[in-house]
Amino acid sequence: MVGGNGGNQFRQYAGQNAGNLNGRRDAAYLQTQLLIAQKEEAGIQLQAEEYDLMAATADLDEIEEVNANCILMANLHQASSSGTQTDSTPVYDTDRSAE
Repeated sequence: MVGGNGGNQFRQYAGQNAGNLNGRRDAAYLQTQLLIAQKEEAGIQLQAEEYDLMAATADLDEIEEVNANCILMANLHQASSSGTQTDSTPVYDTDRSAE
């Protein structure tokens, strides 16, 4: 593990990326992820900061998946309940005349 402020700065950087819930990841972040994956595949032992970044990425992916599922469920609920509501909006025939 890197001592001093260097380790803290790296953890802060990883935390900032983990907080990016809208899915936009910058090029530097993606390049860092690629380098970590390449080191892991080559059998090179990762540093603690690299493990932290990988864990933050996994957490971010899970959060994004849960958010997407919640949005989908809300949309499905809204769509299924919208047919049961009564409204007074006129229904138009193919010739655009109100029924």
